[in-house]
Amino acid sequence: MTNILEVNNLSKNYGDFQAVKGISFSIKEGEIFSLLGPNGAGKTTTISMLSTLYAPTSGDATIAGHSVTKDPMAVRNAIGVVPQ
Repeated sequence: MTNILEVNNLSKNYGDFQAVKGISFSIKEGEIFSLLGPNGAGKTTTISMLSTLYAPTSGDATIAGHSVTKDPMAVRNAIGVVPQ
């Protein structure tokens, strides 16, 4: 199976505060995956970067072969996000 999502050293800073600290993981097509963690762990920020609502400070992710930093419109066409 191929990876549908690949996250490589993804980070998000707000001034001096680092909300997401260089995370990397991959998800294979058809796999079920969840992000778990306490409040303030960076889960919502990570999903916001993957859905192209926020630009990462560093790193990149590819969804269905499209980069969230280089081709955000193709990513938006390939995904659906239901918050809550």
